[in-house]
Amino acid sequence: MKFPRTYALEEIAALIDAEYVGDPGFPVLGMNEIHVVENGDIVFVDHPKYYQKALDSAATIVLINKKVDCPENKALLISDDPFRDFNKLTQQFSPFQKATATISSTAKIGANTIIQPNVFIGNNVSIGEDCRIHANVAIYDNCHIGNNVIIHAGTVLGADAFYYKKRVEGYDRLLSGGRVVIEDNVDIGAACTIDRGVTGDTLIKEGSKLDNQIQVGHDTVIGKKCLIASQCGIAGCVVIEDEVTLWGQVGVTSGITIGAKAIVLAQTGISKPLAGGKTYFGSPVEEAREKLKQLAHVKQIPDMLQKLKNI
Repeated sequence: MKFPRTYALEEIAALIDAEYVGDPGFPVLGMNEIHVVENGDIVFVDHPKYYQKALDSAATIVLINKKVDCPENKALLISDDPFRDFNKLTQQFSPFQKATATISSTAKIGANTIIQPNVFIGNNVSIGEDCRIHANVAIYDNCHIGNNVIIHAGTVLGADAFYYKKRVEGYDRLLSGGRVVIEDNVDIGAACTIDRGVTGDTLIKEGSKLDNQIQVGHDTVIGKKCLIASQCGIAGCVVIEDEVTLWGQVGVTSGITIGAKAIVLAQTGISKPLAGGKTYFGSPVEEAREKLKQLAHVKQIPDMLQKLKNI
């Protein structure tokens, strides 16, 4: 998330009532999660296990809960609760806006796009030309949809990330201030749910096709010309490269990459990065040929045991 202007470090510190280390005028351009931070961004960290990763990241401002040595050409914001203060910044720069109409007056809808009855289109949404949005679709604030996109009934774009911090009193939600971006020539089936980024974009690139009842988590990137069959569940911060095929009921854990032109067979559980150009199956996932060979061997075990008894 980029701020509407460049802020000074001391201004941001005042917003969240935090100490700072660095030049008071140090430029702050935005805020982001660690996997997408850029120069000028704030990243937050609240666990010693991840301190060094945050300090070494591309972020130049680190919101942290311990005073540490500040890396050269960076700045620190010292907070007793970085998670809380990251939420404060999201509320400041991307606050929730109440809807006042079924289709917001700030929405932009391109020529020849058809909006069916009972569609909700939120604030600052943009939809390109020649799209077809079917009944009961909900498109939350700030989503961007390209040209020639089809979205079938009951799909939701832009719901909040499933991202919580466990506290004594219960779970504290990390606020979502990002977007969903759908590029040109994408088809999205019925009853899909595509969550917006926490501070960046959840992105589906040009030409990809999604079946019905698919979950796509926050900040995930789906590449060009991918095919994803029904009931797949894709967690947050996943990168699916171009021309990947996921067949039905595939589950994908967070933060991994699936290489270009990989094929994943139905009901596979993906818990690790996968190289491109191969076919995979099973849970835990392996190359399909090897996994099927193992299953064939397992089926031989009863006969082998019977033979041993007869010896």
